Amino acid sequence: MNNLKKIGLTALAGSLVASTAYAGALSVSGTAAVKYQSKSGSAGTASIQGNPYSDSNGITFSGSGDLENGMTVGYSYTMTDAAFSTSNVTLDMGDSGKLAFGHDSAHGGIDTVKDKMPTAGEEVWDDHGTGDDAGVTDLGADPSLYYSGSFSGMTVSASYARTGVGTDSSFAISSSELVDGAEFGIGSGTNVTATSGTEDDMMTVYAKYTTGPVTVGAQLSEIDKTAANTDIDREAAAISFAVNESLSISYGISTVEYQDSTKVDAESTGLSASYTMGGMTLGAVANKTDSFGGASGTDREFTEVSLSFAF
Repeated sequence: MNNLKKIGLTALAGSLVASTAYAGALSVSGTAAVKYQSKSGSAGTASIQGNPYSDSNGITFSGSGDLENGMTVGYSYTMTDAAFSTSNVTLDMGDSGKLAFGHDSAHGGIDTVKDKMPTAGEEVWDDHGTGDDAGVTDLGADPSLYYSGSFSGMTVSASYARTGVGTDSSFAISSSELVDGAEFGIGSGTNVTATSGTEDDMMTVYAKYTTGPVTVGAQLSEIDKTAANTDIDREAAAISFAVNESLSISYGISTVEYQDSTKVDAESTGLSASYTMGGMTLGAVANKTDSFGGASGTDREFTEVSLSFAF
């Protein structure tokens, strides 16, 4: 009996050793950061209550492995405040492009080009609102299938998601190689609203041009809704200037027009700056929106100063 036990344990040990040879490892990344944020405005929900200071609260687990056919599988999982934020599984097929599935809209479709204006910090509408309120063509973060690939100087990508009431789908095409110093792109998508199941059609186009330390850009977006007189159009422009290798500044504007005659145009402006020295980055953002969401007199302001260290 003792000999049988020894044989069994030896076989089990060999099995464990063999299996660990195929086991992957996940690395953990994060940023040490301290922020000061101040929100104010005529809407009560725009005000920060309590302490305006905070530190970084997100970590990402990631890893990858090569397959025998030369492809690479990757995985990442991000937590914010110790709660799930995003996750994705990717299959890098080399020259054939990349497939991904997960809750991370950065992998493909119209969300990758929803706001491509140059900035040293954040978009002018950021921390005031997203989606319809900001006139941004945002499909959200439903679990989706993504594809992206680069061919003949063009980058193409797409997204597809099944929701409880329908299907979200989108595509985007962009290029920064066809014209020296220029980048341009277009995106289109269909978003099914969770409450009614109706479809909103979205489209956005943008162009940027860089000469020396200066980058300028313009972007037009539209959201065509099923309900009458509810369409939304957005015009945006921005300029950034690289003062030197460490310091960059930017200024942007955004105007959201509502087809609804009871609403007025929402106008946003934003100034950002970023200073980098080694692994340290000092950033500042000052954004303001007048008539947020098309409501006259509903103004919002956002200010942020941050210090972060990458390691």
